[in-house]
Amino acid sequence: MFTMGKLDLNQHKLLKYQQTADTVMSLWCHVSCELKDAEDPLPAFLDLEQRLQPVLPCRSLKESVDVYKDHCKMANEFNQVKHEIARLEDRKKELIAEILEDEKASMEVAQLEEEYRILTEENRNLISAHSECTQQLENLRVISQKRQGSS
Repeated sequence: MFTMGKLDLNQHKLLKYQQTADTVMSLWCHVSCELKDAEDPLPAFLDLEQRLQPVLPCRSLKESVDVYKDHCKMANEFNQVKHEIARLEDRKKELIAEILEDEKASMEVAQLEEEYRILTEENRNLISAHSECTQQLENLRVISQKRQGSS
């Protein structure tokens, strides 16, 4: 029964939240119909924290309506800035990933260059050793031919 009470409380909170959202939407629609200059068909502030959302104006006071319009405009600009920040953060992540790939490629290139340098040096040494062996073989042939010619 205790769990049931929690469910009822949570359901009550959810219902109250839904009713509040419906009321705000309904009031907003009513006010926006009367405010001929309403720019957006949907309020930009619905996803803002409650404390940041524009308070519905007193329609009989022009100043209240003007403040409401300004607040709605600022809420819209705030949402645009939030979306731009999110877009830029995504782009930043992409660029960081590209930088990491480039750094990895640079490291691979550096390793390949070092391997090439080592292999080139080894090749020079082998060519030199080959030349020395070829020279020694030639010397041994000459000595062998002299021995065969003297016998």
